[in-house]
Amino acid sequence: MNFVPSSFFITLIAFGILYLLLKKYAFGPLFGMMEQRRTHITEQILQAEQSRKAAEQLIAEQKEAIHNARNEAKEIIEQARVTSSKQADELIGQAKAEASRIKEEALRDIENEKNKAVAALRSQVSAMSVLIASKIIEKQVDEKSQEQLIEHYLKEVGGKL
Repeated sequence: MNFVPSSFFITLIAFGILYLLLKKYAFGPLFGMMEQRRTHITEQILQAEQSRKAAEQLIAEQKEAIHNARNEAKEIIEQARVTSSKQADELIGQAKAEASRIKEEALRDIENEKNKAVAALRSQVSAMSVLIASKIIEKQVDEKSQEQLIEHYLKEVGGKL
């Protein structure tokens, strides 16, 4: 292989012209497309990062909302429990008061009926006593007959009671 300077310079010039042509028509658009692609990928990476951050924020908000909903549900359940307990206590108190009132009325009715029975009994005993006395006066019997008559009327009064 011999070194020929003219071939070397012609090759060098041809290579320079080819390089300038490639730079103007091939490398420029190729590097432009590569730059656009790099910019596009960078934007997509930034968008993906923003989307990931937004998703994390939404997840955190949802967790907080779920936590709040659970706390509210617990509070509602506790309030319902307290309310039902109060209502049950009120109902029991009302039932006890009603039972006491009915019991007192029954005791008063019993006492009234007892008083009426005693009054009726006294009235009957008085009437019987008067009747016995009048029969005794009418009959003017001896002591033995009088005792028999009194026992008879006492038995009669005892049978009516």
